[in-house]
Amino acid sequence: MNTIPSVNLVDFLSEDPQKKQKFINEIGNAYENIGFVALKGHFLDEKLVSDLYSEIKNFFELPLETKEKYEIPGIGGQRGYVSFGKESAKGKKEADLKEFWHFGQYVENDTEKAKEYPENVLIDELPKFNEVGKQAYKMLEKTAKYVLRSLALHLGLEETYFDDYIKNGNSILRPIHYPPIKTEPKGAERAAAHGDINLITLLMGAQGKGLQVQNNNGDWIDAMAEPNELMINVGDMLSRHSNNKLKSTIHRVVNPPKEMWGTSRYSIPFFMHPVSEMKLDVLENCIDSKNPKKFGDITAGQFLDERLKELGLKK
Repeated sequence: MNTIPSVNLVDFLSEDPQKKQKFINEIGNAYENIGFVALKGHFLDEKLVSDLYSEIKNFFELPLETKEKYEIPGIGGQRGYVSFGKESAKGKKEADLKEFWHFGQYVENDTEKAKEYPENVLIDELPKFNEVGKQAYKMLEKTAKYVLRSLALHLGLEETYFDDYIKNGNSILRPIHYPPIKTEPKGAERAAAHGDINLITLLMGAQGKGLQVQNNNGDWIDAMAEPNELMINVGDMLSRHSNNKLKSTIHRVVNPPKEMWGTSRYSIPFFMHPVSEMKLDVLENCIDSKNPKKFGDITAGQFLDERLKELGLKK
């Protein structure tokens, strides 16, 4: 597969069983082959997208000393600001050429779960920043819920299988700024080749060249969404849970041509995580004589902890 398939969530949400099944087949086939789809029909409206980009640009344009006020020690970068050069891909010593912010879960009706997560960080200088971030978080989470429902059906599970695992889950909305490149990067990329940790990732901001996906032949292909599309990929947790039936595909953000080094790039991934106690043990119906169990038993919380240490975000 050399292109990223496009699907429309409106088909899954329709009352027409044939349209719903068509969506399930298309997204299931895409995730078994390339691990990525471009999705139309999501719950983000144009104004919310525009407001979010405006707010994150305002934040990243603040002086560094102002941004650093919001870099919180001791929480593995899970909320607030993470400064330039702090994160590197698994197995790579060069840090990625990016800075980013983290919005986390807005826990509802669960005081014990609320204690488990760090609090979201409020920005004094930008009164609309946190509210716009929260609205985008909620709409991306809602979109992700229906994508996971379609995948549950594709895997032969109850449609709502993932619902309780993702309610108040440890999901992260990460606005990223890739600043202008000022000197020749020595082995560093805006985001080096990696797989995502989580269940699925919903990416805003894949409209320009830069994001590349590695297909089954090992070739890098450009992944570009239309202005009204989200790019959505499978993460390692879901791949592991499905015994690699659904592919967590290696991807990267390459540096632009030299004539474009002076430009910034913004992208906004939403990493859909379950609650930490979810068991990622391989699903029984994804094991057969041709596909023996490939992974040991582990919880989502244990898996996340391991990966944050590998990424250099947690000691």
